Amino acid sequence: MSPTGLRRQGVDLDTARDAQDAQDTAKRLRAIGDELSDRFYERADVVRTLVVTLLAGQHSLVLGPPGTAKSEMARELTGRIEGAAYWEILLSKFTAPTRMFGPIDVAALARGEYRQVYDGRATTAHVAFIDEIFKCSTAALNETLGYLNERIYHPESGGEPIRCPLIGAITASNELPSGEDSAAIYDRLLVRIEVGYLEDPSNFAALVRSAASRPAAPDRTTVELAALRHAVTEAVPGVDVPDAIVDAVCTLRAALRRKELIASDRRWRQAVGLLQASAYLDGRPAVAETDLSVLTHVLWDSPAQRPTVEREVLQLVNPDAKEALDLADGLEELEAQLDAMAGQSREALSEWVIKKAHNKLAMAGKRLEKLRQDAASAGRSTAAIDRVSGRQRAVRARVLTEALGVDASTVQAQL
Repeated sequence: MSPTGLRRQGVDLDTARDAQDAQDTAKRLRAIGDELSDRFYERADVVRTLVVTLLAGQHSLVLGPPGTAKSEMARELTGRIEGAAYWEILLSKFTAPTRMFGPIDVAALARGEYRQVYDGRATTAHVAFIDEIFKCSTAALNETLGYLNERIYHPESGGEPIRCPLIGAITASNELPSGEDSAAIYDRLLVRIEVGYLEDPSNFAALVRSAASRPAAPDRTTVELAALRHAVTEAVPGVDVPDAIVDAVCTLRAALRRKELIASDRRWRQAVGLLQASAYLDGRPAVAETDLSVLTHVLWDSPAQRPTVEREVLQLVNPDAKEALDLADGLEELEAQLDAMAGQSREALSEWVIKKAHNKLAMAGKRLEKLRQDAASAGRSTAAIDRVSGRQRAVRARVLTEALGVDASTVQAQL
């Protein structure tokens, strides 16, 4: 074989090896997502979105009340990256920049040298978890913005900025930002994910049981840092974005603008990387319409806007899911009625179940099952339908336990 032929064969072998490695990395990340979804009840979409955000080299915000496993999820996910330097901090209004990026070397200072110690701080981290992100102190604000935006830190002593190896940060907060300073950080967090307390009583019962027993050692798939970095810098940007997807994004932008929901050009541009990361995670070489669903976590500023964004995205992506969201509205009405009847007699509650709740829940369940079948047979995403189906089961479980007095530990068998 000629030298040219040998070189071409070598290139082909390298390309095939890279493709195989990329598939293996995506497979491992999917396994990690499955393992975390099994461990954290009602968090499958949250976990997947966090993985996609990390693959896109972006930062995420997990927004919800205390005690919703925000920190534990972040630690468990970032702990699966072998060889990565991890950094975590709980911010307060008094957190000094040096505590985040490197304290002063006291021994060196005694010798008349001004030097910072960077090991174990944000400056050397590949992945980071920043809790209570909006409590960032005024003194640390500019450095935090530079760290998140450009992955750089300006040393206290001046000089050239330090390039930080950060791939992505997961941040968390119990509340939205209230001041202009924290709003600047909020704008830099591309993905915003809401979490709440468990809704399904059977999941809550399982949570209580797990606290009273010794858990079995869980499966623990990991991914190498080098493999993740290659995915972020090479494989994900290499995913094709067809013209049809570009047209769909333009259509979505126009639809949201008509509802006075306007995202910056920067946010739209960064969102393309999320679409590519979503396709990569599923093992596809090109972005498909189903990947657009990740934009429901990108294009809103306040939680009140999220349902509107979700409906516009799903109207474009999956009409079956759009109908599922309409069914979700009916489920919320039933739950509100149940809340309003708190304290009434068992007879009154039973009558309400027989006359109203039972039929509505049964019809919603059957329709959701049909919608899921239609979506699956057409190759469309069932994530939103599955989420509403979980909501239907949760409301039905509440009706069984609170209105009819069924033991929560036996509810799962009846759903």
